Amino acid sequence: MAHGGHWVARTDEGQVVFVRHTLSGERVRAVVTEDSGRFLRADAVEVLEASPMRVEAPCALAHAGGCGGCDFQHVRPAEQRSLKAGIVAEQLRRLAGIEWPVECEAVPGDAASDLGQGLRWRTRMQYVDLGSGRRGLRKHRSHETVEVDDCLIARRDAREPTPGDVVEVVRHRSYRVAGDGFWQVHPGAPEALVAAVLAQVDAGAGESVLDLYSGVGLFTAFLAEAVGESGRVIGVEGDRRATSYARENLADLPQASAVGDRVDRWLRRNPGRSDVVVLDPPRAGARRAVVEAVAAREPRAISYVACDPAALARDLGYFADSGYQLTELRCLDLFPMTSHVEVVAKLVRAVADLQ
Repeated sequence: MAHGGHWVARTDEGQVVFVRHTLSGERVRAVVTEDSGRFLRADAVEVLEASPMRVEAPCALAHAGGCGGCDFQHVRPAEQRSLKAGIVAEQLRRLAGIEWPVECEAVPGDAASDLGQGLRWRTRMQYVDLGSGRRGLRKHRSHETVEVDDCLIARRDAREPTPGDVVEVVRHRSYRVAGDGFWQVHPGAPEALVAAVLAQVDAGAGESVLDLYSGVGLFTAFLAEAVGESGRVIGVEGDRRATSYARENLADLPQASAVGDRVDRWLRRNPGRSDVVVLDPPRAGARRAVVEAVAAREPRAISYVACDPAALARDLGYFADSGYQLTELRCLDLFPMTSHVEVVAKLVRAVADLQ
């Protein structure tokens, strides 16, 4: 299996083929869908010898040429998590030289029905309007659409992203967010992520905390509660609209502030120390300049929330170069039936650097 929801095969001539809708050990008939010159992409259209892990996909559109939203509907949810854990471990090993035992955890909020688990979890959906009341979803790596009557990973009350305000509730706090802005789509995700981050950094009264890529202030607010009025939390977010919502969401916490600026630029212009740093970058990761600037602040603990294990592994390598080592890792299955996964990693100064 390779990162991205496909498996690696080779032609008789040795050319790499990335195949979707298959499993390790299977013999399949596959149709080539793309030739990059360096490798081929293909879709399994007939299973000749099936893996014991294979099940019938609950959705009739989870096949070659169908909807591209789900990668793993042909795999049991528990085994999907095992596959994701393997990918995270492989990326850490290959890109960062880190050997780490990974276990991917289920998160409350998936439906358990006669169709199985891992369904009815998406709280937001974005469909393609096909006219006449019909709607569709994109095919894999394509602008083509397939008509969809019912997406099985979507909650029946899932909202379609539209301009306007919505209110999300996490524990005892309410967050105002744009209807078409970023918010985790799994109903259990915000609580699971907040719990993981707070446990990793264990922020205490009077500490200074930096929350990077802070969005509408999900982590900022709970970190501010943890440090109390004698502490200080600064959230930095490049999206000005999200920053505006964050300021509203943090209005009851005088020790917290939301800054609208690009993270790398703010760090460059504001050198200093922080007791704790939390960062939740976009899929591309934080990259070396941000990692080095974070390490230069000499935090006692860092919590890195990542939606791409490859970007995380690359950045963990940069952190190692700057004297920080991985000490804890949580792998959360926030996107069942897909190849996507969320990882929360804790870093501290390497022992040699503290001596």
